Amino acid sequence: MITLQELTLIQAPIDRVFDLARSIDVHLIGASGTGEQTIPTGGMTTGLMGLGDIVTWQARHFGIRQRLTSKITRFDPPHAFQDTMLRGAFAHMQHDHFFRAAPNGPTEMRDIFRFATPIPILGPIAEHLILARYMRNFLRERNAILKRVAESGTWQQYL
Repeated sequence: MITLQELTLIQAPIDRVFDLARSIDVHLIGASGTGEQTIPTGGMTTGLMGLGDIVTWQARHFGIRQRLTSKITRFDPPHAFQDTMLRGAFAHMQHDHFFRAAPNGPTEMRDIFRFATPIPILGPIAEHLILARYMRNFLRERNAILKRVAESGTWQQYL
């Protein structure tokens, strides 16, 4: 299993950053490079996710169209939330999002992202050689978009 950690400093109030981080619409902008979209399978397809909400995402990774269904399994506004994979290509995937308002400064957004492949022997090798870098870049790109939206004058349209 791989654990990735990312810290992003955002010049916006903690409540705004928390809400934008759980916005399906902002996520879709941040994941546009993979053609990510939501699939209407009885879960949410737009708006702000909260405790118990389920979303099915479809995207193209490594040239293969994949679906991943995740659920918000922890929700402590505006300090933390967690999404956990219910179905998808990984054996396990869990993403913790933590938020802290720095005194007289930016909001610190910390991601802790854990995943494991379902392949017993080659999976751990692929995790370290390929997937860790790919997923870290995916997180960084998504966080850069979230930061840009939160610090812009157009953030209200996503809440």
